[in-house]
Amino acid sequence: MAEVEIPSYFLCPISLQLMRDPVTLPTGITYDRDSIERWLFSDPQNPHHTCPVTKQPLPVDSIELTTPNHTLRRLIQSWCIANSSAGVDRIPTPRSPLTRTQLSALLLELETSTSSSIRLLSLRKLKSIASNSASNRLTVASSDAVDFLASVVERSPEEEDARVCDEALTILCSLHLSETRLQTLITSHPGFLDALFAVLPRSSYHSRSQAAIFLRSVIPVASPARLSKVGEAQLRDLVEAVSDRVSTKAALEALILLCSWGRNRVKEVNAGAVALLVDLLLEETEKRMCELALVALDKLCSCAEGRAELVGNAAGIAVVAKKILRVSAVASERAVRILEKVARTAANQTGAVLQEMLQVGAVSKLCLLLQVKCGEKEKKRATEVLRLHARVWMNSPCLSPQFLSLYPSP
Repeated sequence: MAEVEIPSYFLCPISLQLMRDPVTLPTGITYDRDSIERWLFSDPQNPHHTCPVTKQPLPVDSIELTTPNHTLRRLIQSWCIANSSAGVDRIPTPRSPLTRTQLSALLLELETSTSSSIRLLSLRKLKSIASNSASNRLTVASSDAVDFLASVVERSPEEEDARVCDEALTILCSLHLSETRLQTLITSHPGFLDALFAVLPRSSYHSRSQAAIFLRSVIPVASPARLSKVGEAQLRDLVEAVSDRVSTKAALEALILLCSWGRNRVKEVNAGAVALLVDLLLEETEKRMCELALVALDKLCSCAEGRAELVGNAAGIAVVAKKILRVSAVASERAVRILEKVARTAANQTGAVLQEMLQVGAVSKLCLLLQVKCGEKEKKRATEVLRLHARVWMNSPCLSPQFLSLYPSP
């Protein structure tokens, strides 16, 4: 095929490849369906509303903008057949995109079926259709299917087969719903958040993973009043998900987001989050994971219970200090914030905490921060911590004479 010259009007303006399923926008420009759908729908949060070639604006509801160009497709197929001797493969006739009528019929079949096995087969069919193309996914995401799937997830194990609920949750995750659609879902289904937490303790790794990912998506759009009512047992299940490495990043981000509401910090501490985060920092080397663990630990150390748990952990202060200047600027900033919070409250405790900071190298790391290129906020925090406990640390051999100027005269 490399020796055959493809007519220019057979090429997609985006991919510059032979079009397999040409479709035309209202602007008159024809693209390959897969390429233009990626352009229009790949990012649900920030969709494109312009024609890539003409830059002309397109209607906001772009789901049914594309019109199949059957004439051009037949010309391309005929050209492929004519050049088959040169190694050109014939392009098969593409499947038609999902219509709302077809989707309504499938939903009716799901709603009226009383057999779990039939419902499961229908849900798998819906999942296959939605994953077939971006336009199919958007058709499903903008329909009543979302409410139906949410209602299936909400049902208790006594009401619905767990496999059916898991399949419905998988489809919801694959739709990549926009924030507006997620907010509507949460408002219409008050029990949906609890249903996601209920999936976390299940034995299926895939289902737990999907629940953690979807939790991360819905927490930002849920009401503060609702997030404040998350129970300690539910947070313990989320902590267990992180411990079992079930979509760890999504689960960690969910813990971080929940910290901002009510007494969730204390609940997370009681659920064992601090010990988990310390263990994670001891084992983890991946940059983003370390950053998330330190962000979560920083938030938990904003409460006295969190600081007490960190100080009481044999590796707590040591592992936080170790991450300074060894992971990233974000990690160093959060680690210094944690040490600052511990040091500020250590004045009301015994000198054991301050001595531990000295012994595990935390004080040396704070001094080192003043010598290297880093953010001004980190330098300022490090200086404040060193000044705060000057009389305890100033005689330490780990401090160079140049740092004694930081300390006030006795």
